[in-house]
Amino acid sequence: MNLEKYMIPCLSKTLFGVECLGCGFQRSFLLLLKGDLTASFQMYPALFTSLLFLVLLGFHFIYKGFISQKLILVVAFINVLFMIAGYFYKHF
Repeated sequence: MNLEKYMIPCLSKTLFGVECLGCGFQRSFLLLLKGDLTASFQMYPALFTSLLFLVLLGFHFIYKGFISQKLILVVAFINVLFMIAGYFYKHF
């Protein structure tokens, strides 16, 4: 099954021709599911921090008070740093 034809196109890239900080997440996630960690990291370096952030956020909403808000903010900040660094890694 070819899942790439079901991927959501980037609105920023479609309208303005410029990739956003999240471009590559879907393809990187598919590469991770296929087991290709190296290609997944090269496609979108912030995938692992993004997944960690989403898991922590999910636990925070499901189990109230289990994960502190400070930890979520720290992981979110680290994730944004990885997104910016990954953008520069891919383009410069």
